Amino acid sequence: MKGSNFPVSRRRRRSSGAAGLLYPLLGACLWAAVVGYKPVIIVHGLFDSSGDFKNLQRFINESHPGTNVTVIDLFDRSASLQPLWKQVEGFKAAIYPIMQNAADGVHFICYSQGGLVCRGILSTLSDHNVQSFISLSSPQAGQYGDTDYLRYLFPQFVKSNLYHLCYTAIGQRISICNYWNDPHHRDLYVNSSDYLALLNSERANPNSTEWKKNFLKIKKLVLIGGPDDGVITPWQSSQFGFYDDNETVVEMQHQDLYLRDVFGLKTLAARGDLIICSVPGVEHVFWHSNETVFHMSHTHTHTHTC
Repeated sequence: MKGSNFPVSRRRRRSSGAAGLLYPLLGACLWAAVVGYKPVIIVHGLFDSSGDFKNLQRFINESHPGTNVTVIDLFDRSASLQPLWKQVEGFKAAIYPIMQNAADGVHFICYSQGGLVCRGILSTLSDHNVQSFISLSSPQAGQYGDTDYLRYLFPQFVKSNLYHLCYTAIGQRISICNYWNDPHHRDLYVNSSDYLALLNSERANPNSTEWKKNFLKIKKLVLIGGPDDGVITPWQSSQFGFYDDNETVVEMQHQDLYLRDVFGLKTLAARGDLIICSVPGVEHVFWHSNETVFHMSHTHTHTHTC
């Protein structure tokens, strides 16, 4: 990512495990944005529940006592397979009262599939007051990989033929299919995706200008991911990179949605409000669940790099 016009710093140190890495990462990358004791709202991912985030909730409170941290308890476990627009409406209804009671705004921490739900909320809610949107290993540019999740959910499919299901009306009732992005069948994706293709304005969207305006109300976007994730495929999707039709990863700054500033990434970068964090040594399920206190949180407050 050298030569880009947004701050990027890659950590390459390994640890004995994700437990030694995650919360220093959050201290350097996340807590730079989450300051001022504003309420923090956490949105979980696929097959998760609010209980999976107790450690993260506890360490935020230990580091910044008095911070109101809410993990939204909706669409848990198998219910997380419901269509993403349905989830957007449900989470929006639960989150809106918290926003209304926070005169100075709130912060989003949105994990995995939850990061796409949060994008839907930020795009469609004109009066949101989200200050920082922390996208924690979320397939923001889509998903295309033979992962354990795919084998569990669709044992009769592999990545090369899942489009036969996902790009149908029935498939679009399943959350994963809402962001399944097959680089070998782009036309089918664009014409069939009811969620991601609309968010990215890859499909005609009469609301695209309004959605961009809404999204750009955030003050900071933090994109966190890493090469050892093992679930998000390619892992660079967590930072809006994705495959071309040869399955070569094209980084975000070379993607059409960035170059055309479709929903505001380039604007955020120009403002200095786009933070990219790439961290090796963290598997997908450990991004939010390990017990290392924010050792670096105070020393990195107000930084814009990771």
